[in-house]
Amino acid sequence: MGRRLRAGRTSAMCYHFGVTPAPRAGVGVCRPVRRAHGARPDPAVPASNPISAPGAATARSRAVAFMVVAGVCWSTGGYLVRQVSISDAWEIVFWRSAFMSIFVTVVLAALHGRRMPAAIRGIGWPGLAAASLLTASFFFFIASLTRTTVANTFFLMSVSPFLAALAGRFVLREPVPARTWVAMAIAFGGVLVMFGGSLDAGRLLGNLLALGVSCAYAAQITILRAYHADVDLLPMVLVAGLVSIGVAAPLALPFEATARDLGVLAVMGSLQLGAGCLLATAAARHLPATQLGLLALLEPILGPVWVWVLMGESPGTAALVGGTIVLGAVIANEALGAFRARGAGSAAPIPPLG
Repeated sequence: MGRRLRAGRTSAMCYHFGVTPAPRAGVGVCRPVRRAHGARPDPAVPASNPISAPGAATARSRAVAFMVVAGVCWSTGGYLVRQVSISDAWEIVFWRSAFMSIFVTVVLAALHGRRMPAAIRGIGWPGLAAASLLTASFFFFIASLTRTTVANTFFLMSVSPFLAALAGRFVLREPVPARTWVAMAIAFGGVLVMFGGSLDAGRLLGNLLALGVSCAYAAQITILRAYHADVDLLPMVLVAGLVSIGVAAPLALPFEATARDLGVLAVMGSLQLGAGCLLATAAARHLPATQLGLLALLEPILGPVWVWVLMGESPGTAALVGGTIVLGAVIANEALGAFRARGAGSAAPIPPLG
């Protein structure tokens, strides 16, 4: 697990983060793969280098399980926020980041031992900039959840891959395939449907904050690709957590979280965010970026389900219709990208999901 997470996406990335990844949610921090002169990659399908040694099938199956669990972990963010009695986004971010930082510090200490400080310094200036954007996504994510429905937050965050593709096109001059342009146009229509419904419900600000997560994700990926950065995900997440603590602490005072709230926020920091990133890091060693992206979509799919089934928080007609359009466009684009990568021999042969 100590190896570095290569070019792809996060969830929540980490959407997430926000993650992720998406892969997020997602979703992963990516390093552009060095290409032969004249090669034209698909920016919406980042290249990867999955293993092909004997036993690779078992390793990939385990990696799929890791990524499924990571997506489930990330998807619980909305439900867990609804379980706390406090509504101050600053305090929620503070405690979530504090518990996450403790969890990641323990993991890094176990992985690197005395070399942990060097691993943290190794993210460099690009990693520090990306961590700052990840910090912004933490605030956008929690603030969005406190101002709109969980469904709106997760559905709108799922457009992150499209915004990253646009940033790559206009900032890095990377080509965007025709299928992605079509998918983006369809997804934009879904976003308009969701925003149209939010005007009457008073949820416009929450929806805009959810899009802020996607914008932060796109900027993060663009910076890392522009500087050809090979950044270790876990140290970067730790730096983002520490920055979040420093920013949120003075704004969160006086603290009002109860003992129960702290228990829920401990789960959010260590399991929902920390364990999700750890599992995604492990999965990225054995899966192509296209499959990582597809599996990370469990986050925006399951996120609204938990609060709907367990709490009765109905997403509303506009969110359901618009979210279905957005997710359909994202899934179709990712699936076609995975098929194209497999057909071109740029990814290991992996059975289709379902």
